Amino acid sequence: MLGKKIFNNKLLASVTLLSSLAFSQTVFAHADHEHAAPRVVSAGAGVTELVLALDAGNELVAVDSTSQLPKGYDKVEKLGYHRMLSAEGILALSPNLVLGTDAMGPKATLDVLNGANVNVIQLPDAHTQPQLLSNIDEMGKLLNREKQAQALQNQVKQSFVQIEQKQQQIAKQGDAPKVLFLLLQADRPARVGGDDTAADIIIKLAGGKNIAGFSGYKSVSQEGILSLQPDVILISNRSDKAIENPVADVLKQMPLLEHTPAGKNQQIQSLKPQALLGGLGLSAIEAADQLASDFINVKQY
Repeated sequence: MLGKKIFNNKLLASVTLLSSLAFSQTVFAHADHEHAAPRVVSAGAGVTELVLALDAGNELVAVDSTSQLPKGYDKVEKLGYHRMLSAEGILALSPNLVLGTDAMGPKATLDVLNGANVNVIQLPDAHTQPQLLSNIDEMGKLLNREKQAQALQNQVKQSFVQIEQKQQQIAKQGDAPKVLFLLLQADRPARVGGDDTAADIIIKLAGGKNIAGFSGYKSVSQEGILSLQPDVILISNRSDKAIENPVADVLKQMPLLEHTPAGKNQQIQSLKPQALLGGLGLSAIEAADQLASDFINVKQY
């Protein structure tokens, strides 16, 4: 009986020891995960711009197909479109943070990532200065770049001040320039960008008037565009390559536009595709600032 009691005590001690070891390993594994080197997946052109601007590019392991990276980031993987991400492809990279906007998806992929204990953060798509500043602040905390975030916020605020000064100058010169945005795609009719589009955000921020007269994108005939008589025509495409000669490119496809004020005064300009992705981002602000300067010159005609 005594021997049986001793055996049971030894068995209990062994089980207790194994349980303690297992618990310790779990704690250490969790601690290792918490203190692991940051491995960030950025899904969205505007989000990736902010990661780079916050000097956290060295932590990127992958970006989505809309994101543009400068030279020196060849080892960063390219994922699919930020709305159609694959959980398997992301998990294979062992990230500890996946950053995107509320457009990131699909939901099933995000659920799988959350279930695998990956920190998935969706920031609101910025359309206003306060929201952009808020996103920068949040990303600064997530990436442990609070100082860089403060500096970037100050830069953004200064950019808006400069643009507002140009807006005032444009307003003093009379009516806002009438602007039309055309999205050009190979083998498809050109589409005009109306209200609630990325181009609309840039046009209005720059002090112009979007004269499309509708919301979203619609195909409009040359005759329809001619009747609107735009002072400025902005164009872009879905390609990474910039349009080298926007005036010649548009007038070749739509010769009637030569009879608009924009065509007569050669006020047909190209917008970088990057500025049209991800709502109000750094590229959009840069494009709006340049466009505001151009609008001041347009009023001279």
